[in-house]
Amino acid sequence: MTRNVTLEDAKARYPDAQVFTFGDNAALCARLLALVRSGAKRATCDAHRAYTAKDIPLPVVDGISVALNWDGTPALVIRTTEVRIVRFQDVDEGFALEEGENASLEEWRASHRRYFERTSGFAPDMELVCERFRLVEDFG
Repeated sequence: MTRNVTLEDAKARYPDAQVFTFGDNAALCARLLALVRSGAKRATCDAHRAYTAKDIPLPVVDGISVALNWDGTPALVIRTTEVRIVRFQDVDEGFALEEGENASLEEWRASHRRYFERTSGFAPDMELVCERFRLVEDFG
């Protein structure tokens, strides 16, 4: 592991990397980063409209992303292995469990519905950008 890496250092090491933060608050961000570090979290998703509203490029297969701690410092680097656009109601249990946050598809639906209700709005047919990834480097 590498310690005390600045965002500028991370961008220099991974010049084409996208930069993002998991979750919408400090506690959730820390929990999700811990799940990635443990290997339990190998997938993530967000509302498609969250990307388009902010003109953020969609992740691409083999793309590199730097995930930040809530304070904006680099936490870890991931490489995207799969990207699919899927309606919320069509997310399958395999993907839900790979997100590592819930023990069942039903729990995933309930927790993600709450997340989308407080962030970008919820609808059962909303499109999600579903991304699978692998951990490349942990700056923790």
